[in-house]
Amino acid sequence: MSDCLFCKIVAGEIPAKVVAESDTSLAFYDIAPEAPVHVLVVPKRHFAGVNDVIATDRGVFDELIALAREVATAEGVRDSGYRLIFNVGDEGGQTVPHLHVHVLGGRQMRWPPG
Repeated sequence: MSDCLFCKIVAGEIPAKVVAESDTSLAFYDIAPEAPVHVLVVPKRHFAGVNDVIATDRGVFDELIALAREVATAEGVRDSGYRLIFNVGDEGGQTVPHLHVHVLGGRQMRWPPG
């Protein structure tokens, strides 16, 4: 998608500090981190969000989670714990209309947040 921020990052048109990459996904640091470790994992193929992944594309979630686990290991939070968050839609807090999962760690995560 030509006007999608994350598509432009995947294409290399906008710089990002890449943490990890697979054939189908890219992980990079969030520019407004909410934890000591805050990495976004996005599919290289554009999906506007969770609700746009159809049954034949569900493998995209496997790829995102696998790369998120790789990120957690690389960032040193795999054993201490981390949070994976999918925000879905405006009221769910999704600010970029491209499917992504947040990898948050490096501090105690509480629920509810705050």
